[in-house]
Amino acid sequence: MAENVKEEEVLIGERHFDSIFTYDAGATRSKFLTALRDHQKILGIRCPQCQEVYVPPRTTCNKCFCNMNEFVEVAPTGTLTTYTIVYRPEPFYPLEPPFVYGIIKLDGADSGLVHFINEVDLQQVKSGMRVQAVFKKERTGSILDIHYFKPLAG
Repeated sequence: MAENVKEEEVLIGERHFDSIFTYDAGATRSKFLTALRDHQKILGIRCPQCQEVYVPPRTTCNKCFCNMNEFVEVAPTGTLTTYTIVYRPEPFYPLEPPFVYGIIKLDGADSGLVHFINEVDLQQVKSGMRVQAVFKKERTGSILDIHYFKPLAG
């Protein structure tokens, strides 16, 4: 039987393209992005049933599937839960490698926010590290209005 099994070739394809599409952020994400832009505040959204706080906000709880609409401010500080160091350049990266990309659990949130870590020696970055948001001076209503997170002094 094993002699009749054909080994299939695995193909790998690369595609490089620029998107010509734009999309609406929606009411929930727009409120989050507007708070970043106008007030340098990070908003989460709390589930009315299980009390989980999600950042960035979403309309439905991942745990109990309740609709959510209670926005709460979370701290611009948090804990780096995991990370990777990017060495290979790609045209769509907003930073030049090497850079750190991590998941930050902000104080007051139960979910993680994916973002850049900067102002840290690549040899010193570690899970469990405390970090704080650094906002751009000129903000446009984008997640990149948080320029990056840096190690918390102290």
